[in-house]
Amino acid sequence: MILCKFFPIISKFCYIGTCILILSACTPADSSSQNNTDNVPPSPDQKFVWELSWTDEFEYEGLPDSTKWSYENGYIRNNELQYYTKRRSKNARVEKGTLIIESRNDNYNGHSYTSASLHTRNKAEWQYAKIEVRAKLPSGRGMWPAIWMLGTNIENVGWPACGEIDIMENVGFDPYIVHANIHTEAYNHTKGTNKGNHMTVDAPYEKFHTYTVEWLPQKISFYIDGNQYFTFNKESSDPDVWPFDQPFYLIINAAIGGAWGGTEGVADSIFPQKYYVDYVRVYKPTWKQEE
Repeated sequence: MILCKFFPIISKFCYIGTCILILSACTPADSSSQNNTDNVPPSPDQKFVWELSWTDEFEYEGLPDSTKWSYENGYIRNNELQYYTKRRSKNARVEKGTLIIESRNDNYNGHSYTSASLHTRNKAEWQYAKIEVRAKLPSGRGMWPAIWMLGTNIENVGWPACGEIDIMENVGFDPYIVHANIHTEAYNHTKGTNKGNHMTVDAPYEKFHTYTVEWLPQKISFYIDGNQYFTFNKESSDPDVWPFDQPFYLIINAAIGGAWGGTEGVADSIFPQKYYVDYVRVYKPTWKQEE
C-alpha cells in the first residue's frame, strides 16, 4: 500500500515515511497453521495446478470463526482514526452467509470511531498461493478498506523487509479506483519506489467483485474479476527486492481516515459503513511431476 501497515504485536505508526516501531513478544504459529512452505517447484517453469487448501464461506452466524481469524485491537498505524475492537459484533459479524465489517462513529468507550481488522496470523499462513476474496466495499470520504498480506518474520526484520502484498485497497474519496501494490526494502513508498497499479471498477461499493492475487516463486499477479492489471516479476533473489519466498498471513480491515484515507477528511454523515465479504478462498500450487 502507499503507507505501511502492521499487526498490533509490531505496531507501526506511520505518516509520510516517519515510523515508530514497537516490538514485543510473539507466539509462533502452532502446528495447525495452514501453509505450503515445502511445496516448492523443482524448476521455475514447472507446471502446476491450483488446489483449494483453505476457505471461509461464512456459512454460519455470529462472530467470525475463531479457529480461522484473530483481531487487531486498538489504534494501530498510519494516524488512522478508528479503534479496532476485538470480538465486538457491532464491528465484525457473520450474517446470512456474509462477513460484515462495520465502521461506526459511535463513541464506544470514549473512542469516536470503531471498526475491525481480521487476520490469520498463527492460524493460517502460506508460502505461494492464489487468494480470492469476493467483497463489496464500504465507501464515503474517509473510508480505507484493504485486503493485504505481511511476512510472518515481521517481528524479526521489521517493515518493509518482511514484505507486503496489497491485494486490494480503496479510498472513499476516489471510490471507483482499486489499487494493488507490493512493498519491499528496495521498493516502498518511503523511497518513492513502490511497485503497483490501479484499475477502475464498476461501483465497488454497490456490487460484489472478486479480488485475486496469484503468488508464485517467480512472480505475483493481481486480478479483479479475472482481469489482470498488475504483475511484479522476481528480479533477483536478493531479499531486499524479493522477500516473498517465505510464509505470509492475510489481513482484511476497514480503516477510517489516516495518512491516505483521510487526505480529504472524514465525512461523519457516511456512518455506519459496511464492508461485505462473501468468501475467502486460498489455493495452493501443486507442482506436477515431469513426464
